[in-house]
Amino acid sequence: MKYAVTIGDHTFDIEINGDDVHIDGRAAPASLVGIPSTPLSQLVLGSLSRTLAVLREGETWLVQWAGERVAVTVLDERSRRLQDMAAKQGSSGGGAVVRAPMPGLVLRVEVQVGQHVTAGTGLLVLEAMKMENEIAAPTAGVVTGIRVGAGEAVEKGVALVELGAAEG
Repeated sequence: MKYAVTIGDHTFDIEINGDDVHIDGRAAPASLVGIPSTPLSQLVLGSLSRTLAVLREGETWLVQWAGERVAVTVLDERSRRLQDMAAKQGSSGGGAVVRAPMPGLVLRVEVQVGQHVTAGTGLLVLEAMKMENEIAAPTAGVVTGIRVGAGEAVEKGVALVELGAAEG
C-alpha cells in the first residue's frame, strides 16, 4: 500500500508491503505499534526508537514526542490522486471555498476582501490542539468573502474564506 505522509512542508512517499517499508524509494526497517489502552505508540525507524503520543483529529494525526506536537496528514494512493486532480482543477484560478480542515479557534485572519492571493498564500491561522495551523489558498484568486473572525470557534468543514476567479 502506498501513502503520502505530510509533516510540515515536506511530503514523504511511503510504501508498505508486508514487513517491507520504503520511504521516498529507500528501504527502511520500520514499525509503528500501538500500546494497548493508551494513546501511545512505539516507533522504530532504523536504529531510532521513540514513544509517541498519537491522536486522530478528523483527517489529521497529531503526534507528540519530546514536548513537541506536529500535525501529520496521511493520504492513501486514491485520496492523493483525487486531491491532485482537485488541485489541478483549482489551479486555473476558478475560485474556491476554503473550509476548516479540523475544528479549532481562528487566531487571526491575514487577508481582506478584494485582496489578490496566489496559491499557497496564508489566509488565516487556526489553532487546534495548542498548535497554530496556517490555512493557505489552494489556488490563485481574489478574496470575495471572509466568513469567520478572530476568536471564533469553528468545526471541521465550515467555510472560512471564499476566493473568486483570478483576473488576468
